[in-house]
Amino acid sequence: MSEQDLAARYGPWAVITGASDGTGLAFARRLAQAGINLILVARNAGKLSGAAAELQGMGVACVTASVDLGAPGAAARIAEAAGDREVGLLITNAGADPNGSRFLDKEFGAWDALVTMNVNTTMGLAHHFGRGMKARGRGGMILVSSGACYGGLHGIAAYCAAKGFVLNFAEALWAELRHDGVDVLTLVLGRTDTPSHRKILEESGQAVPEDMATPEEVAEVGLRQLPHGPIWNWGQPNDVAGMAPNSPDQRRAKIVMIEQMSAAYTNRTEEQPA
Repeated sequence: MSEQDLAARYGPWAVITGASDGTGLAFARRLAQAGINLILVARNAGKLSGAAAELQGMGVACVTASVDLGAPGAAARIAEAAGDREVGLLITNAGADPNGSRFLDKEFGAWDALVTMNVNTTMGLAHHFGRGMKARGRGGMILVSSGACYGGLHGIAAYCAAKGFVLNFAEALWAELRHDGVDVLTLVLGRTDTPSHRKILEESGQAVPEDMATPEEVAEVGLRQLPHGPIWNWGQPNDVAGMAPNSPDQRRAKIVMIEQMSAAYTNRTEEQPA
């Protein structure tokens, strides 16, 4: 997709969570190249200011919102920061597990914040900005996820559960909003070379893998795949299941089939696109 097409389809403003570094900042740089203005969200106000200064130097307007995404009411605070700006793209990029602990070895508050960030904040942002996109008949959402979404794994119980919500939520949003000109994609990542991932590796004494995806690759591929949702598994063709029980193509076909089968019950009479 050309920069002109990107701006026409997903501009004039984009909201990005976790935008102060890593993949969030890479998404912001890519969108700034296309002339899309940015609402940057992260907890660290100092890093946000530095990112905004860089991006404004690329010729776009930037608004920053220092928000703890794991706190109740985070989505409402971001919506307030966005104001009446026309947001055509939402990227929920924050959502990593910083705990590095088995479920019962950590206080419950840590898991509550993790689930709030991935579930309630993501859902609130999709609802608020999705309404505007639907009304305008265009827009897009990228809900960044992890291969942990496909099943429970030792040591990351709450994280697996939260990412499982993101997977199903994104697929359902795609099923609903594709009829209204709004693209939805859950971008299921493998190991990515971000500051947070490097910190986890360092704290656990693991070596840094040589084959990690770069943030720039994630941003480029994510935006390219967005019109072809609802799911893309990093580094795998859409007709290959890989880490999942079934492939993205199979999951998409099932969503469409169930929708068509249930059309009589939901009073849907319009043509069902593939």
